[in-house]
Amino acid sequence: MTFRKYLVLAGITVFSTAGDSLLARGMKDVGAVSLHHLPGLMLAILNPWVALGILFLLTFFTCYMSALSWADLTYVLPATSLAYVLVALVGHFRLHEMISPTRWLGIALIASGVGFVSAGPSITPGHERENPHESPDAIAQEVKS
Repeated sequence: MTFRKYLVLAGITVFSTAGDSLLARGMKDVGAVSLHHLPGLMLAILNPWVALGILFLLTFFTCYMSALSWADLTYVLPATSLAYVLVALVGHFRLHEMISPTRWLGIALIASGVGFVSAGPSITPGHERENPHESPDAIAQEVKS
């Protein structure tokens, strides 16, 4: 796997953690919102913390789509589960949420599973994808062969 692909996986982790945390921070300011009360929902989106959280989550989805274009879902999702640990740490230390020992244990189990997943291939052997958006350099290289 290339350095750029590791950066995409790191981006998924960082942007999802930041987006979820900012969204939670903003919604604590806004309070309860009902899907049946559209004006209240629109006002919630205008909260600066919520708006910033949405931007970070849009960036997360961009990185996520990129990763899914070159790796299996069963690789991408577990490989980026470090976000669960980061969200718990941000929730506990920044948002002052109480986290039970059982929840910490569950987070530790999820994080330990990342090691098992990252040791395997990012694409299921025998199911490599053809890239319809191959660069001209890659096509030229293939023609030379």
